[in-house]
Amino acid sequence: MVPFVLVLLAYAMGSEARRAVNPADKLLPAPAQIVETAARLVAEPDRRSGIILFWQDTASSLRRLALGVGIGAGLGLLFGLAIGLLPLVRTSFSGFVAVLSMVPPLAILPILFIVFGLGEVSKVALIAIGITPFLIRDLSARTSELPFEQLVKAQTLGASSLAIALRVALPQIMPRLIQAVRLSLGPAWLFLIAAEAIASQDGLGYRIFLVRRYLAMDVILTYVIWITVIAFALDWLLARLSRRLYPWAEVRA
Repeated sequence: MVPFVLVLLAYAMGSEARRAVNPADKLLPAPAQIVETAARLVAEPDRRSGIILFWQDTASSLRRLALGVGIGAGLGLLFGLAIGLLPLVRTSFSGFVAVLSMVPPLAILPILFIVFGLGEVSKVALIAIGITPFLIRDLSARTSELPFEQLVKAQTLGASSLAIALRVALPQIMPRLIQAVRLSLGPAWLFLIAAEAIASQDGLGYRIFLVRRYLAMDVILTYVIWITVIAFALDWLLARLSRRLYPWAEVRA
């Protein structure tokens, strides 16, 4: 807790110093002001719509994040298993995936908007495209590390390629999938906020970039802190899920 307390103290001291020079300073609002703004955002409905925008933005962003990460995880698992287990697929697609992983996802965001429009599909597609190559490379590498003796024994017992993938490889790489998803959540949030900031009508990223024109740093910081809390909670839940479902992987690690 010491680093967090130090950061909070440093921010409070900086805010106090700026407000001592200029009481109307908006760059570093006082911690009490941030708490007051947070209480207002989570409780007061919008005057026009009657909806609490804070929770609407949260729900919209989490829906896009879940869809993008879910699609990326599914594709990463499917192609990771195929590349790791099948030599023909490995020689055909491993180089392609390696090159694809070098393309900056944010650079193709305008292309996604042109192809899919400004709706939900382009935002979800950006997240999926952004994290899938990393997941494929990570899971294919983990699959290729499986003991060769296990594959030979399964083949000796008459197992097909599908049976080997489902009964031998899949249970052993599932813990790695959860770890890879945890690592990809950071980039996924980046792609989500970037897409929402450019073209959206709701979402956490949209709200941050909407209020920046008013220099509403108390609102921006509230949303940034909330995004951090959500990201930490998701990472913690995935870690607990991995330990509960695959305790042998945690012990081995």
